[in-house]
Amino acid sequence: AARGAPGMDTRLDQETARWLRWDKNPLTLESAKQLIKDGNKEELQKCFGARMEFGTAGLRAAMGTGIARMNDLTIIQTTQGFCRYLEKQFSDLKQRGVVISFDARAHPPSGGNSKRFARLAATTFITQGIPVYLFSGITPTPFVPYTVLHLKLCAGIMITASHNPKQDNGYKVYWDNGAQITSPHDKAISQAIEENLEPWPQAWDDSLINGSPLLHDPSASINESYFEDLKKYCFHRSVNRETKVKFVHTSVHGVGHEFVQSAFKAFGFAPPEAVPEQKNPDPEFPTVKYPNPEEGKGVLTLSFALADKTKAKIILANDPDADRLAVAEKQDSGEWRVFSGNELGALLGWWLFTSWKEKNPDHSALKDLYMLSSTVSSKILRAIALKEGFHFEETLTGFKWMGNRAKQLIDQGKNVLFAFEEAIGYMCCPFVLDKDGVSAAVIIAELASFLATKNLSLSQQLKAIYVEYGYHITKASYFICHDQGTIKKLFENLRNYDGKNNYPKTCGRFEISGIRDLTTGYDDSQPDKKAVLPTSKSSQMITFTFANGGVATMRTSGTEPKIKYYSELCAPPGNSDPEQLKKELNELVSAIEEHFFQPQKYNLQPKA
Repeated sequence: AARGAPGMDTRLDQETARWLRWDKNPLTLESAKQLIKDGNKEELQKCFGARMEFGTAGLRAAMGTGIARMNDLTIIQTTQGFCRYLEKQFSDLKQRGVVISFDARAHPPSGGNSKRFARLAATTFITQGIPVYLFSGITPTPFVPYTVLHLKLCAGIMITASHNPKQDNGYKVYWDNGAQITSPHDKAISQAIEENLEPWPQAWDDSLINGSPLLHDPSASINESYFEDLKKYCFHRSVNRETKVKFVHTSVHGVGHEFVQSAFKAFGFAPPEAVPEQKNPDPEFPTVKYPNPEEGKGVLTLSFALADKTKAKIILANDPDADRLAVAEKQDSGEWRVFSGNELGALLGWWLFTSWKEKNPDHSALKDLYMLSSTVSSKILRAIALKEGFHFEETLTGFKWMGNRAKQLIDQGKNVLFAFEEAIGYMCCPFVLDKDGVSAAVIIAELASFLATKNLSLSQQLKAIYVEYGYHITKASYFICHDQGTIKKLFENLRNYDGKNNYPKTCGRFEISGIRDLTTGYDDSQPDKKAVLPTSKSSQMITFTFANGGVATMRTSGTEPKIKYYSELCAPPGNSDPEQLKKELNELVSAIEEHFFQPQKYNLQPKA
């Protein structure tokens, strides 16, 4: 048989030989043996060619055999590395310990499931004399960062792949400040994993944790304290008790059902109607193509049907690990309107500020009030902050940045009221320094109930916000591209648009007034032309500001083979014509697709 590069083959042979020595899971071991026996080079390369990369979001990959997949052995190896790194960082690790939780994902062919992965991770820590707070049942992802802060632990691990396809799983890590890790922790943890690949003597024996004095189950106490803390964000309990607004909730076969029921109870609401086919956790996600409420109407089909049947006006949809929230509202026309993440960010930001203002009529507290959003999200909070006198800051994309920044501000005595990102992620209560779809769901329910007493819908209130603070119209999409080389070429072309190392000055008929490149660290709006936000050479991200008030960002995705774009047109306050703005934005987006993406030239696949 023709063999590939000799170096590659010996590396594959070494990896598979180690695997056969170390793997004690009969299913993944058998699967590896079969691949070797069949000489299935392509599949061996996929499973054993390169170890999953441990990034700031931890790990995310398909479940199955090999170092490139999520399985018992890679969970043990990852946790051994993480454990050694934590021992170096925290002298009191053995006093404080870590929290571990999990979602309901499972992959019968490889015997992998989130609960088993969580138990193996717990075993690793406990054999080293480190206390572990392991939830006994599934929880939403935000319960892990909540527990880290509440019990003052050194770290948290959540086993989840959020809204990824059913074969995937993940390993998400929180630091002792209750936020996701940032660089250089990820590099250092990767290094520690490489130095601790061989399973420790008791690594596979998860039965030893059962009677261990180091194992604690925080489920009951955390459930109680989380919902107690949540009650502080309930401003209109009597309205909630009396409301005629009906809600439908779906947890999309994930973990959210009982937690959202509890949140409604904490706010004095009757429970929302749950979509029966989707309320129980099911790792097969049988009723949806993708378990991702960001995909909009496809995931909500059963919710629309139940809402129409029960005459419910509002649909609340969590993703499978309940850290995100999508919302739809029945319009007078009978149509359902699914709000974008930016529109919900506007509604929640306005509501949290309005409720805060009612409790704090004294304006002097405004100087310590902050809201955050990511740089690819709508700038609506900036407009509200300018007019109302509080602070707004933008961070890089992703909640790890907003969580860490929020913690810095809180430690300086500031009050962080709200943070959001357009990917339907909201931090409404700073006792969780990450996105939380449980708190967001019940806060939206209270907002809708309060507005109903004034005969207003969410849509009408959104319009009122835009009239008061200026219309912010957004449009985002992506192209699929599996070739890293092509992506690099496309972005390099934008940096050298005229052949003389200059960025473009126009895009079709639209004049460009500013450019920020967070890959290279260039920002022409700064006096020294240096970007203020952190830069990253490993990912592509360029933001164009246009003379017509438009802003567009093109960036690569950290978790998917996509080049994404986010565009927004901001108008000043007053009654502008939203239809005209939409038309202008659509034309701008078409120009960006045609001139900057050049899908024909680069053979890009548009969003389906």
